Amino acid sequence: MSFSSAPVSGRATALVVAPFLVLALLYACLRMPELPAAFFRSKELGANATEIVAPKDELEAALEGVSMDNRTLIITVLNKVYVEENAMLDLFLQSLREGEDTQFLIRHVLFVAVDERAFNRCRSLDLHCYKLVTDGVDFSKEVFYMSKGFNDMMWRRTLFLGDVLRRGYSFIFTDMDVMWLRNPFQKLHHEGEDLQMSCDFFYGNPLNNSNINTGFYFANPNNKTIALFDEWYASRNDSERLKDQDVLQRMMRGGGFERLGLRVRFLETRYFSGFCQMSKDFREVVTIHANCCVRMKVKIIDLRNVLESWKMNNWNRTANATWPPVKGICLHGPSPKH
Repeated sequence: MSFSSAPVSGRATALVVAPFLVLALLYACLRMPELPAAFFRSKELGANATEIVAPKDELEAALEGVSMDNRTLIITVLNKVYVEENAMLDLFLQSLREGEDTQFLIRHVLFVAVDERAFNRCRSLDLHCYKLVTDGVDFSKEVFYMSKGFNDMMWRRTLFLGDVLRRGYSFIFTDMDVMWLRNPFQKLHHEGEDLQMSCDFFYGNPLNNSNINTGFYFANPNNKTIALFDEWYASRNDSERLKDQDVLQRMMRGGGFERLGLRVRFLETRYFSGFCQMSKDFREVVTIHANCCVRMKVKIIDLRNVLESWKMNNWNRTANATWPPVKGICLHGPSPKH
């Protein structure tokens, strides 16, 4: 029987060529350009999106840079008038530098500048500065109490502080006309309070007070305080003749704090004092606020006298406080009855 040689020859050829094809494919694969590692990382991150880290914006970077390890910081707002030489900023910094256990706190203060000059002066002093831009609004001039510019600045401040809470930071907000004589964190309570607020007059009950003051308070970040700030800011539209503090007080008296489930403590004026109701004990007073006072120039005069008086009496460890009897400016006499 005879067989054709063609099929055998074809199989032989295939057996010979196949190894060369395999080698050629391997060579081509080895010669392919390497894909960037980022390509593989993007696929891995796509499977687990929680690993993607969003870039920080300027505010987040500022908050992270100034806050303590527990994400707590101090916030104050300044404009062009505050940063003039020997004005409120210098006095505020003097109180922190000369107070008891307060100097280190300067590096945890975020100075929020609302105009270019304030921002530049802040940076020249090597402080932690953040520029808060508000389109169409000029905060560079002194804003008089209850003027439209005053209320606009207060509401912009409220919006900003709500944003800080949403980012998970707790803070003390302080007006710059508050002198820090001692470390206030040592007098704050840590019993689950959402908000600890100063008041113009204290009547003995730290859980109930009708005279709050938004010039100094401590806020913890949670759903309740975030909801409070959102509601507070939203109320500006139907509160044209009221400043932000009045609106918050109206919310409180209307049961808003209870409705939101807020736990609020009101700070005693024995420790967190002010011109409305001055502390009577130099050994205990922590802060002094130029409340019940309107004009910047007269605030500076009285605060400077108060600061010097405290330094002298505290050095002598005087218990009973005798504040400088400056008449006709801001310091008040006996507190009004409740």
